Amino acid sequence: MHRESLVIVTPALAQANNGNWQTAQRWARLLRPAYRVCLAAQWQAGDEGSLLIALHARRSAASLEAWRAAHPARPAVLVLTGTDLYRDIASDASAQRSLELADALVVLNELGPLGLPEALRAKTRVVLQSCAERAPLAHTRRHLRALMVGHLRDEKDPRTFWRAARRLAQRPDIRLDHIGTALDPALGAEAAALAAARPQFRWLGGLAHAATRRHIQAAHVLVHASRMEGGAHVVIEAIRSGTPVLASRIDGNLGLLGQAYEGVFDPGDDAALATLIARARDDADMLPRLTAQLAPRAALFAPEAERAALHRLIAELTTA
Repeated sequence: MHRESLVIVTPALAQANNGNWQTAQRWARLLRPAYRVCLAAQWQAGDEGSLLIALHARRSAASLEAWRAAHPARPAVLVLTGTDLYRDIASDASAQRSLELADALVVLNELGPLGLPEALRAKTRVVLQSCAERAPLAHTRRHLRALMVGHLRDEKDPRTFWRAARRLAQRPDIRLDHIGTALDPALGAEAAALAAARPQFRWLGGLAHAATRRHIQAAHVLVHASRMEGGAHVVIEAIRSGTPVLASRIDGNLGLLGQAYEGVFDPGDDAALATLIARARDDADMLPRLTAQLAPRAALFAPEAERAALHRLIAELTTA
């Protein structure tokens, strides 16, 4: 049986192990065996493919240009993954050109279309990412463990979490862990210094995905302090593990958690975050209430839902 071939272009391949790579790899898996899928860092004239899926407006701009020049009639999908949606398209000419070249735009959270010019929203689709469901692990009552997962870089705003940890220094019943590789060496030095100075704070560095998921399952609460996000997979993993979330009040988070979700704080507001973490320890009703708010959303992030959304999108474009 003949299968159509798709090309997924992602700015970073396996060695980067970042969000774009994880999304591209998962989509390739979900689209097989219905399609032949090729993963590439860029697309060049002469490469095969009946449809192009390009991640990140700025970083994949050259691939979109080359595809459109070689195949004016073949469909191209642009996936807006975070910094491009909430920063680059406002000022970067190549990112803006990518928006024009794509036949369809994909955003990864329910509020993502609001980040685009109104004229482009008609060709925009929401595809929520997914992961396997996990049961929460047993939680100790001796202390509360708050976990942040995110590589150490400015967009993830780890300093807000660290300042909150300092505010909670007199609470030995509250432990704070941070998982993430030091992509910024200066931030790595700060994390190491904080861990040395505050016994209740641990910087665990970069961990394998399976180990990270176990930490999410075991945490009482996940903290996600980012300044900008397209749709953080770690938030989805927390929801699918029954772990409540404390997150910055940005569209990329609210578009996953729901606009009425209570466990949010203004970006950069470490005092508010520290207060929420303390309440999570002191108010016996808080975490069960947040868990109950997230429980109905868990099915939105099931692999079968993401697979169905991808197949609908491709069918729409290839039969148009």
